[in-house]
Formats: sequence, structure tokens, C-alpha cells
Amino acid sequence: MFCKNWLLILTTLLLVAATLLAGCNDKKPAASKFAVGIVLPTKDEPRWIQDETRFHDMLIAAGYEAEILFSQGSSAKEKENVEALISKGVKVIIICPQDGTAAAAAAEAARKAGIKIISYDRLIRDTEAVDYYVTFDSIAVGAQQAQYLVDNASGTGNPLYLYAGAASDNNAFIFFEGAWGVLQPKIADGTFVIKNSAEAVGLQGKATLTRDEQAKIIGQITTNWDFNTAKNLAEATLTAATAADKGKVYILAPNDGTARAIADAFAADKDVTQYFVSGQDAEKASVQYIIDGKQSMTVFKDVRTLVKDAIAAAVALIEGKAPAARGSYNNGKIDVPAIQSAVVTVDKANVKAALIDSGYYEAGDFTGLP
Repeated sequence: MFCKNWLLILTTLLLVAATLLAGCNDKKPAASKFAVGIVLPTKDEPRWIQDETRFHDMLIAAGYEAEILFSQGSSAKEKENVEALISKGVKVIIICPQDGTAAAAAAEAARKAGIKIISYDRLIRDTEAVDYYVTFDSIAVGAQQAQYLVDNASGTGNPLYLYAGAASDNNAFIFFEGAWGVLQPKIADGTFVIKNSAEAVGLQGKATLTRDEQAKIIGQITTNWDFNTAKNLAEATLTAATAADKGKVYILAPNDGTARAIADAFAADKDVTQYFVSGQDAEKASVQYIIDGKQSMTVFKDVRTLVKDAIAAAVALIEGKAPAARGSYNNGKIDVPAIQSAVVTVDKANVKAALIDSGYYEAGDFTGLP
């Protein structure tokens, strides 16, 4: 009796073990614990917190874990983060560089360790150690910002105020290039008159600018992607401007954070009767500004798509495959294969359809939706 009971127990245990093993075989093989490392520029902007959450959730769904580190505005910290990921044996590192040129050293260190590098949203410059660039169509971002200003202008002599992102960020140049391509013909024909950059005025006859020429202009109008810097720069611009340089004005602001700061400064000036101001990123605060009539537009870059593209590229590289590139960007050393996502102009007329109906945000996040 004793032997029969133990035989029954043993048989049952073997059946349970076989069932568990069969279930395991139906699943994907377990990935390396930290197969993917991600380095984002800062925790101090809503955009990157959103990216962190989406990277985490989508990688878990794909069967991978990732360590996500923040550089907090420091290229030195960024390099430390990359070195930490190298030491943990990751196979792919996704980097959104704080400074595109300074990040080259970190990328090269990873390359020497046999790690693949995906430059995310911002391009790592002046190095061959970049495998892919996952980005939005950055030329289109600047072009859509500028086109909105053009579409809302009539007559001639309209005051135009130009602002740009950080001179250390390659995207600032690409956005400005896209905007300049649309604005320059309308500056040349007198529709717009530049009011806040002597360098831009000196180059307004050129349809295409060299990088050095762009750098001269951006050096005068950089916000450094910072709210307070943008606000102080706009206030200084308005203090120096005459009443004749104000009235109805048109403002090229590089992103949503700076757009809100610049909009606040222009709204507070009694000589500004109306303003049109661009933006990008569809940040919640700027969506509310658009609903309230305090910001004119934003360029919606669906980060869900960008994160999905970055993860797909990383998984392909881990599996020894080549991600499907769509175009390329020259980083000063090589043409980096690019995976580009489309962008959409959003203003008060389509804010609900573009951002609420698409599931990007909840209607309850805002008041006064049209």
C-alpha cells in the first residue's frame, strides 16, 4: 500500500513537471535580463517621462527588460550611464543625446564593446559608431511650424520673431532648416520682416543655409530648450523692439515648452495686439494653451510610434537582423540609416480628433475642449 501510494505521487509529479515544461516551450526563450539599455536626456521635461513609461511597457510586452537611465542635462553623466550599461552586458543601447557631438565618445566606447547603437530622436554626430537613427521627420516639423505662420499671414511687412532650440542639439538645426525653407521665400517677397536677429537679416536672401550660417543665426536666437531662457530672451527682444515692430506678430518657437514661455511674454506686452506662435511635441500644457487660445499650434509627434520603431530596431539587432531604414541623415562622418515617423499639425480646429479621438490623451485631461 505504501509503495503504491508513492508510485502514484511520483507519477503525478512527473505529469505536472512535463506539463510545465511543455508550457515553457510554447513561450519565447528568456531574453538577457538587460538586453537593451536606454539613455534619455532628463527627467525634468514631461516628454522624456512619457518616453520612459512607453519604453518600459512596450519592451516588457516584447519579452525584454531594459534599464532606463537619465543624463540630467550632463554629457559627462550620459557617458557614465553608457559605461554602466556596457558593464552590464547589454546588446543594444538606445541613446537620446544631451549634446549630439559630445555623445560620440560614449557611442564609440559602446561600439568597442560590440554593442549596437541606436540614436533616438536626436542624432549623435561626428562618429561612425551609430548603427541607426530613429526619428520623426525633423525637416517636416520645422516646415509645418513655418507653414502655419505663412498660412495665417496676409499683406506685407508682418513682424517675424525667430527662436531656436539648443545649439548643442542637431535637431535644432534640422528644425530650423525646415522652417527656413518655408519662411525664406516669404521673407524675400516682403510678407515677413525679421525683427530679432541681425544674422538672419544678413542671410535672408539665401534660400539654403550652410550649417555654419545656421549656427550664426541660432547663436542669436537659442532658447537652449529652456522655459526660463526662452521667456527672458523674448522679454529682452520685446524691450528692444519699438511699438511699430509689434502689433500682429508671427513667432517661430521651436517646441511647446519654449512656445508657452514666449507666448506669455508676448501676451503681456501691451503693444502686441495678436500673435501666432508655433510649437511641437503636443505637451499637455500646450494642448490646454491651444484650447485656451494662448498657443496657436503644435506639431504632434506620436511618441508611441517612435518608441515602437526604436524597440523594433533594437529587437532586430539583438536577433542579428537589419532593421528596415527609410532614408538617412549625415552626421558629419557617415550617412546614418534612418527610421522616420510622420508628424501632424495640430491647432484648435483638430485638437480633439488628433489627440483625444486617437487615444493619445484622455478628454478629462483638459477643459474647454472644442
